[in-house]
Amino acid sequence: MGNLVDVGLPVALAFIMFTLGLGLTVDDFRRVARQPRDFLVGAFSQVVILPIVGFVLCTPWPLVPELALGVMIIASAPGGVTSNVLTALAGGDVALSISLTAVTSLISVVTVPLIVAFSYNHFMGGDALANFSIASTALKVFAIVTLPVILGLVTHHLARPAARRLEPRARTISVLLFVLVLFGAIYGEWRNIAEYFALAGAVTLVLNLVMMALAWMTARALASGPEQRIAITIECGLQNGTLAIAVGVLLFGDGLAIVPAAIYSLTMFVTALLYVGALRWSARRA
Repeated sequence: MGNLVDVGLPVALAFIMFTLGLGLTVDDFRRVARQPRDFLVGAFSQVVILPIVGFVLCTPWPLVPELALGVMIIASAPGGVTSNVLTALAGGDVALSISLTAVTSLISVVTVPLIVAFSYNHFMGGDALANFSIASTALKVFAIVTLPVILGLVTHHLARPAARRLEPRARTISVLLFVLVLFGAIYGEWRNIAEYFALAGAVTLVLNLVMMALAWMTARALASGPEQRIAITIECGLQNGTLAIAVGVLLFGDGLAIVPAAIYSLTMFVTALLYVGALRWSARRA
């Protein structure tokens, strides 16, 4: 992927995260305190349960170590910004979805390096962790994820009218950048794409379906109501594939470690759209 990976990918991700911050307000974070139960259910499902599910699947699954590591990278990623749009289409709690996306993206500076470091040590070998720097990884995640979100939030606060005018265009550009990144990741390995789907397609699909089911059941038992359940389910099914691809590329090169993230980024939209369609069909029949 050449320059697209080395320069374009981090820049694209930073812009996408800046756009997320551009649409945030302080009230999005205050809402966490006002709705602590729903937020904690969603955050726990995404930050704790999702990586555990990924690890449980990868341990017995016949994957080469690099693919297992790639599955754990996508399992450690925070929610993607498209989850907010699909939550709205499904009639879910959009405010909760936005809060979950924002906070999990900000804390990914801690969660992603720790989960990836553990996974690297487990799947790549006992002595491999000596070659993996948690601090360096955290710095990279901070530079391309956390810092852009903060800058977007500050821009919204200091120049609200301009931010509101810019946000729709920035969101459109973000979607195009995401498609470009995903296309670049797939194009770079196009000759092997069928083999990669055979190797990692099943495990990523199972990860997605199992996680959405677990999130739905957890939210059904603990969250406030159906709108919150919808938001949490979609949030836990749509991960930040761009971040996962970027982490895989920046840390391990554009090899097998990015394959699960690229495949997951394709399949997660299919499952999420099917879920949204089922909800809308059910609402029309009610």
